Amino acid sequence: MIEYEIADATAPDQWTGLRERLAGHEDRTRAVYLATAPSLFGTIAQGLKKNGLVTANSRIVLEKPLGRDLESASEINDQVGKCFRENQIYRIDHYLGKETVQNLLALRFANSLFEPLWRRGAVDHVQITVAEDLGVGGRIEFYDRVGALRDMVQNHLMQLVCLTAMEAPASLHHDAVRDEKIKVLRALRPIDSEAVRTNTVRGQYAAGAISNETVKGYAEELGGKESSTETFVALKLEIDNWRWSNVPFYLRTGKRLKGKHSEIVVQFQDVPHSIFPQQKYDIVPNRLTIRLQPDEGVKLSLMAKEPGPGGFNLRPVSLDLSFEETFELRYPDAYERLLMEVLRGSPALFMRRDEVEAAWAFIDSLMEVWQADRNDQLTEEPFEMRIDGLVRRFFMYLR
Repeated sequence: MIEYEIADATAPDQWTGLRERLAGHEDRTRAVYLATAPSLFGTIAQGLKKNGLVTANSRIVLEKPLGRDLESASEINDQVGKCFRENQIYRIDHYLGKETVQNLLALRFANSLFEPLWRRGAVDHVQITVAEDLGVGGRIEFYDRVGALRDMVQNHLMQLVCLTAMEAPASLHHDAVRDEKIKVLRALRPIDSEAVRTNTVRGQYAAGAISNETVKGYAEELGGKESSTETFVALKLEIDNWRWSNVPFYLRTGKRLKGKHSEIVVQFQDVPHSIFPQQKYDIVPNRLTIRLQPDEGVKLSLMAKEPGPGGFNLRPVSLDLSFEETFELRYPDAYERLLMEVLRGSPALFMRRDEVEAAWAFIDSLMEVWQADRNDQLTEEPFEMRIDGLVRRFFMYLR
């Protein structure tokens, strides 16, 4: 069922074999998956059109990163857009294929319990974490040109912010969903030079131990060269709209962290007044935790009375939904689902051009401030950020 054809992506004039291989199948769905360097996206798209390989049933899939800034992303979009219609272009982000991410829509818009509380006045803050225990490994040369902000925040974390913060779409039609997502990106408050030192943290992992194994630091993996590329990023975002005014969104992602996990935490406000006397456990705010990986599921943390006589003692408990335990049927992994959606011609789980470019516009403005800030030769500066409901103290290291 599989046929293999070798072709030089940079030499479309020599695609004779590929043209002959596909001849006579113009009525079939044709998916072109570009897991290549972004610099080749435009060249390959133009080669496909020049060789008559773009049909009415063709789709082109673009892997991240889509460029390295707004200018390069716009150029790629222009090049590919001259060869394929926008509804034929699938900019893939595997986080949008995760069952738990898609369940955000069900959780928010199929349950009347949460909608009245999913806003300022009830929510204290939102935390989005994508942590990895692995280092950069064999991607070191590529990663050093990109860094955590471009590699993870511009796509994965921004998409999670959109799905968490967006208004209810009129329907599940792909444009209705993406129209609401773009509104979130456009409402993000820019992080200017005055806010960069209070709203951002960047770091780079050093040598240490992970799971009782000694691991190299980033500089060692890079061959001892000095580099200011960040492998850890933490951001405090503000969304300037009616729903989320004054509700901070805390984003963090990095390599060589304690463990691998991805989650969204919606922390609700404290009770305004406690009627209970001194407790063995502190009364902690309710938290809704959406686990993306591993152990996908949803957990709601509440306060409950401990059973038994002898006082009214409270303790935190959880209502825990594990997808693996609840849904016995196997469900596809993220890429499997997304590839099926490509073949079905359903672009709802993919990024539209204006989404990509709006995210890059925000990231570019932050990168410009960082670049200017690096020139200050700052060595250590205390930084406070709310982590897990508490204010933690960090040190920001800049070169």
